[in-house]
Amino acid sequence: MTAVPLGVPEVPVRPIAERRLSRRIQVGPVAVGGGAPVSVQSMATTRTSDIGATLQQIAELTASGCQIVRVACPTQDDADALATIARKSQIPVIADIHFQPKYVFAAIEAGCAAVRVNPGNIKQFDDRVKEIARAATDHGTPIRIGVNAGSLDRRLLQKYGRATPEALVESALWEASLFEEHDFRDIKISVKHNDPVVMIEAYRQLAAQCDYPLHLGVTEAGPAFQGTIKSAVAFGALLSEGIGDTIRVSLSAPPAEEVKVGIQILESLGLRQRRLEIVSCPSCGRAQVDVYKLADEVTAGLEGMEVPLRVAVMGCVVNGPGEAREADLGVASGNGKGQIFVKGEVIKTVPESKIVETLIEEAMRIAEQMEQGGAASGEPTVTVS
Repeated sequence: MTAVPLGVPEVPVRPIAERRLSRRIQVGPVAVGGGAPVSVQSMATTRTSDIGATLQQIAELTASGCQIVRVACPTQDDADALATIARKSQIPVIADIHFQPKYVFAAIEAGCAAVRVNPGNIKQFDDRVKEIARAATDHGTPIRIGVNAGSLDRRLLQKYGRATPEALVESALWEASLFEEHDFRDIKISVKHNDPVVMIEAYRQLAAQCDYPLHLGVTEAGPAFQGTIKSAVAFGALLSEGIGDTIRVSLSAPPAEEVKVGIQILESLGLRQRRLEIVSCPSCGRAQVDVYKLADEVTAGLEGMEVPLRVAVMGCVVNGPGEAREADLGVASGNGKGQIFVKGEVIKTVPESKIVETLIEEAMRIAEQMEQGGAASGEPTVTVS
């Protein structure tokens, strides 16, 4: 028996756009800006003072692919917990500070990887910039200037009438200028709005007026479905123009779901190597199998697979063979059976009841080959006699 590589030429993935050239900062070990890969963030929903629960959630976020995590710090008890959390977290921790400048100093002293400040709601914050800049410089702590439409400075609301793109950008650049006066430029900026159209325009204006790395977010995006759509639209528009260095999908859902959506957005744009991708048809009157059921069962069976594998689950003879042939692994179904394709070649035909089982077996075999380096460039092989 001979192992024959099945060759479908790989199409090189081109960047969707040339990245905007920005400064690079370090958020712990994660490089942000300056051409570094776009990173995915989320925020813990636990009380930071509950150290055990917070570290448990951070561990779950880490496992889901989160690279940077933000934690709230509204009380002294939360500030007291930061040092332990920052030390034990597997990923960089950003302290989220509102209203109380003293917690900025506490977060810096605690060893947080960065501190987020909101210029719209920190009392007397501008008067403390010199001290904060000095402390942040001494500890090598970046500052994120996080402007939100819902907490915009009252003076800017009076000037513009509402949270316009111009108002958001002016708030961010004004705050940045205060730090610049003290020669501090280890800064990342966000200008978030719940309306993707306003948010997109704000980031475009901001990108044109500064070279700081930008953190993208549609704030208060909504429940999982709505928030996913709004975030995907906004991030897709900006990232396709090269704008954006980190992202956070804000959902009214468990934070690990935010991370999954964020990763999928980056993979879909070619800004991160794809892992498992399921290609499945929407079904129609031509389908002779239950495509929904097949796709759901294959997805569940392959959950957690890390290798870059495209699996096509198709339900009829119109597009099925073509899509299955283009995928790494696929099935073209019809008349109660399915043709199984590996890298463009039919390797077997199985009854409908065996399709899911067969796809999962073949996927596991291909993944094992790729992980062990048994096939050149991760190409699957098929054994013939």
